[in-house]
Amino acid sequence: MEIAIDHIAVSRLASVDLTNIPFGRVFTDHMFSMDYRDGKWHDATIEPVSELSLHPANCTLHYGQSIFEGMKAFKNLEGTPILFRPKMHARRLNASAERMCMPAVDEELFIDAVKQLVLLEEAWIPEGEGSALYIRPFMFATDEFLGVAPSETFKFIILTLPVAPYYSQPVKLLASDKYIRAAIGGVGEAKTSGNYAASLYASKKAMEEGYDQILWLDGKEFKYAQEVGTMNIFFVIGDTVVTPKTDGAILKGITRDSFLQLLKRDQIPCEERAISIDEVFAAYEKGELNAVFGSGTAAVAVDVSHIKYKDRVIKLPVEDNNLAQQLKSQLNGIRKGEIPDHFDWTHPVFAGVDVS
Repeated sequence: MEIAIDHIAVSRLASVDLTNIPFGRVFTDHMFSMDYRDGKWHDATIEPVSELSLHPANCTLHYGQSIFEGMKAFKNLEGTPILFRPKMHARRLNASAERMCMPAVDEELFIDAVKQLVLLEEAWIPEGEGSALYIRPFMFATDEFLGVAPSETFKFIILTLPVAPYYSQPVKLLASDKYIRAAIGGVGEAKTSGNYAASLYASKKAMEEGYDQILWLDGKEFKYAQEVGTMNIFFVIGDTVVTPKTDGAILKGITRDSFLQLLKRDQIPCEERAISIDEVFAAYEKGELNAVFGSGTAAVAVDVSHIKYKDRVIKLPVEDNNLAQQLKSQLNGIRKGEIPDHFDWTHPVFAGVDVS
């Protein structure tokens, strides 16, 4: 599909300080959009960012039929914009779409739209350590009716925004024994808006207790670790790295998958399996819990300094050049071109390059 481009008259970039960016609040000049009707996508356009006009009966507002992705663009040592694993993001978007009764987006069109938008907004990519151009593809239903049924029309948009590092310090987690994020058979594996809306109250209560995020436990027994509000979770027990197995209730994180591949390449023992909160505390009490860290597109990798569960608290020292920081450094090195990319994860953005 041809992508029409409508350039903004005057860029807002001159009024933005790219060295001081609040996360998620500063947007670039342009966005990509297209509409789904009559069984296919139409009107693929890159245009100035503008407000949307919605009917009050828009079914997303009432029934939450919406999904999104989160990805980033960086600049390598030569100053070329780089995308990280865009095909995996396209496939995960379509997996979410299938679960939410929404139409798939052609993978090549998805990547082409992202590349053309990033190329247009190249000057917005910040170059500070840990900074990037965050890319937010999302889709929502646009039918105008009140009734619990899948929409037949949709809008797909891609926004871009410069961002600084999401976490600048280690985080403190509260393991919830009352609230759940998702259950097997639900939509926990999909990046759908309702998952995040459902997490807000528990996260608010955690912050009121002095914690940064919730460590979600399973929705049946409140026994097994699942993930954190903004990332997947890893536990280093002895010499082995353990992360919860994706079981339909846990997001299949792309940074998570990348870390697992790096660990296997370096022959560091790693396991994807069920891990109970009791096992985590038992390892801590035996002196075998060496580290806990989270992984995600926004955070990349962040150390966990505290975990509270009921009346027990884990306190972990955060050491320099620990495993989490080594993985983060390797991933950033691959993105920048400082370390060879043997995985074919990085994709440079050049004008006129075939996106297939």
